[in-house]
Amino acid sequence: MRRQNWTSVNEFILLGFTTHPTLQQVLLVLCLAVALATMFGNSLIIYLVWVDSRLHTAMYFFIGNLSFLDMLFTVITVPQMLVHLVSGINIITFNRCMAQLNLTLSCGMTECFILAFMAYDRYVAICRPLRYPTIMRMQMCMKMAGICWVSAFINAAALTAITVSFPFCGPNQINHFYCELPAMLKLACMDTYLAEVVIFALSVIVLMLPFTFIVISYIHIARVVISMHSAKGRQRAFSTCATHLTVVTLFYSTIGFTYLQPRSNRVADQEKRASVFYALVSPMLNPIIYSLRNKDVKGALAKAMGKVS
Repeated sequence: MRRQNWTSVNEFILLGFTTHPTLQQVLLVLCLAVALATMFGNSLIIYLVWVDSRLHTAMYFFIGNLSFLDMLFTVITVPQMLVHLVSGINIITFNRCMAQLNLTLSCGMTECFILAFMAYDRYVAICRPLRYPTIMRMQMCMKMAGICWVSAFINAAALTAITVSFPFCGPNQINHFYCELPAMLKLACMDTYLAEVVIFALSVIVLMLPFTFIVISYIHIARVVISMHSAKGRQRAFSTCATHLTVVTLFYSTIGFTYLQPRSNRVADQEKRASVFYALVSPMLNPIIYSLRNKDVKGALAKAMGKVS
């Protein structure tokens, strides 16, 4: 009842990227192609990890989780964007917008934690190879993944609850293509400075702690790799880390731009363009990165195609 007394806005208008009819048609085709490629590529990764016994390891278990996250994020954001591009009606209800906000935040935070555990997996594999089967057994990996999902959903629920508590009395136009937190805060009919400080602090914790963990893990990995006498061993160690480092770079370079900027430096259009990479481009590229640079995945794909043929 409290929110109903404060809130006169019961729906929002997502401005998207453009109102030009021709550009909207181009965006429709591009977004549809990206969504289909994302769903196909990530579902293929999940299928290969599921059916090929050679991929039943900690690293591929986390890759499967990452692929599922990319598919989930795409399902949450892209279909609505496609409907808006087709119909020209960019309206989303208040409750649906908050649900989308909660789910996208949950996916983004879960990916942060999953990437950190993937770095730990590489650290154990290279720096503690003899203990790897004991430390990274499947039961432990499932517990790690559970921690990622549960902690992310709890943090996302807290941020969503803070947002719901704000009064939204107009305007109701969100300068974005989905309900994202920084864009929504600009519509609140009150000074959100203290709330933004809390949200910024939580974002630093959720984003930077895993990132710091990743950096520390790779510092230890680099020390071990440099001390290797075999050039072949160094190359093999580097190849096992290259895919993960590529995904980390793509993810953090864009999401950090959106959530870790000072309030005074935020520009809505720049944030919107940056979000395209972690919302659309990165989920599409991740399966390509894994398959092109990973012999095990390519071998599993060839085996699966041989069975089909």
